[in-house]
Amino acid sequence: MDSAALPLLVLMVVVVGLQVLARRVGVPYPILLVLGGLALGFVPGMPPIGLSPGLVLLVFLPPLLFASGHSASPRDLRADTRTISLMAIVLVLVTMGVVAVTAHALVGLPWPAALTLGAIVSPTDPLAATTVAGRLGVPRRVITLLEGEGLFNDATALLAYRIAVAATLGSSVVAGQVVSQFVLEVAGGVLIGLAVGWLAAEAIRRTEDPLAGVSLGVVAAYGAYLPAARLGLSGVLAALACGVYLGRQIPTVATVSGRLLGWPFWRMVVYLLNAALFIMIGLQVRPILTQVTDHSAAELIGTAAAVAAAVIATRFVWIFTVPYLIRTLDRRPAQVTRRVEARQRLVIAWSGMRGAVSLALALALPTRTAAGGPFPHRDAIVFLTFGVVLGTLVVPGLTLPVLVRRLKIRDDGAEDHEEAQARLTATEAALVRLEELSAEDGISEDTIERLENTYRRRRRRLSAQAGVIHDDGDQDRSLADRRLARELIEAQRHTVLQLRDQGAINSDAMHRIERDLDLEYSLLDK
Repeated sequence: MDSAALPLLVLMVVVVGLQVLARRVGVPYPILLVLGGLALGFVPGMPPIGLSPGLVLLVFLPPLLFASGHSASPRDLRADTRTISLMAIVLVLVTMGVVAVTAHALVGLPWPAALTLGAIVSPTDPLAATTVAGRLGVPRRVITLLEGEGLFNDATALLAYRIAVAATLGSSVVAGQVVSQFVLEVAGGVLIGLAVGWLAAEAIRRTEDPLAGVSLGVVAAYGAYLPAARLGLSGVLAALACGVYLGRQIPTVATVSGRLLGWPFWRMVVYLLNAALFIMIGLQVRPILTQVTDHSAAELIGTAAAVAAAVIATRFVWIFTVPYLIRTLDRRPAQVTRRVEARQRLVIAWSGMRGAVSLALALALPTRTAAGGPFPHRDAIVFLTFGVVLGTLVVPGLTLPVLVRRLKIRDDGAEDHEEAQARLTATEAALVRLEELSAEDGISEDTIERLENTYRRRRRRLSAQAGVIHDDGDQDRSLADRRLARELIEAQRHTVLQLRDQGAINSDAMHRIERDLDLEYSLLDK
């Protein structure tokens, strides 16, 4: 067996095992993957596996950003534009400054190197935060704020990172150029993303092949990110804007088969890439420890803990001061109704997790300056970055479920109510259209009556769910009907499998029938 094949096989088995274990013990799987990777890195005979910065920034990041944008709600993001913008820009810069002061005071990092560390650990990881918080049943708006912050703060952090690295290497930095460069990167990245999204949507509209349609989505993710990054623009925002645009267009440009194929495909891609990144983060501790030579291990561990604490404290101070200051200045009724209560703010403050992007930026630091000397304190910056990632990911990740239970935070059900209302409106439209079509020739009265009864029963069930009418037992009857329908579908599935085993039909026919039965089964809960 090839020398690289065995570690890869071990990693695959560990990822699956930890995912199963995480579900059993009720711990978010990113946490166990990081800890599992950390432990696996010290297994005797396990070869060191490095995390290439290019692998994260050029291979992993585009599809993850695209998928996040694809599933994001523009309506919700627009509603919280001010909050997300302040956290994605101002909080990133404030965190960068606090970290720089902390690192400079504790281990004597020169200011440019300290600011570089601050830029690296300032952005939150949307994947880590939403993966952990999203499984706890917290209100949708909390998830939107965490997701929006994590998606947009990378652009600020990457610009600050490049400026800090340039200053460390001895280049001059002009404030006016920084502002104009930021505006250019943001605007240029968004425009490229929208342009690529439009091209991809038009291409998908013109293809009937569902596999080709889904593949065009993958091409669009990289097609937006890579040109923007090559031009010095924000590849992060390009991939994100492309995903948001296509997410709006896919329902009208993709075929039914393409939509059915696309959702599980992207769900699996996001899961696999997430799992690989989290376990790779844990695997980095061993090579990082072997590289640090300019500071003692005890000194760096203490500093890493202090920097992680500074990052968390800065976020807490921001969350519990700036919003209240804004409240005193903006008392418009529309803003008053959107205020987030203190318990939810506590969850947002405790969910400022750092992840693979921070570690990738640290590993991407140049090894040499322009004069040929070593990059100042590079190994220490990499170690401190890992310490912050570990501290902000593992500790909050393990305690966040307890915090949510203690605070008794529950989803307010607004999203479920919206969905039930939308399904009810769609059902009403179907009944109106059915009445229009009933007058046409060629449609039997039996068909009209059967469909009308089906949709009327659905309307009563959805009306009860949406609170439009009182539930007089129709919901219970609906549950009984669905139990009966499931039994009938299972009977059909069993018969089809028997026909396959008897050689009456081939496997392709069996899979096509099975797919239709599975779709019918999945719709029973709708």
